[in-house]
Amino acid sequence: MERNERIRKVIREIAQRRNNVTLSDIEWVMDKLAETYDVRCRAARHGLLYGISDKRFMVNCHNPGNRQVKTYSVDEFISVMIDLGLYEEEE
Repeated sequence: MERNERIRKVIREIAQRRNNVTLSDIEWVMDKLAETYDVRCRAARHGLLYGISDKRFMVNCHNPGNRQVKTYSVDEFISVMIDLGLYEEEE
């Protein structure tokens, strides 16, 4: 499978299971995208703030004992992936 297709497949899987996404899922995608895009990451008070090209999103991961990130963080991630053309919403 081509690298870009693998990344798109993982993004699609993340979008389909919004309530069961871990920080490591998003980190994997961002690590792979860093090979092509300008990806930045910094720690914030309640999670990680990512920047990719001119887009930014926050991954809220401050819930102790819970590996899943909040669904609104996944929604922000997916929104940025749509803007970059890496994911298309299904109707």
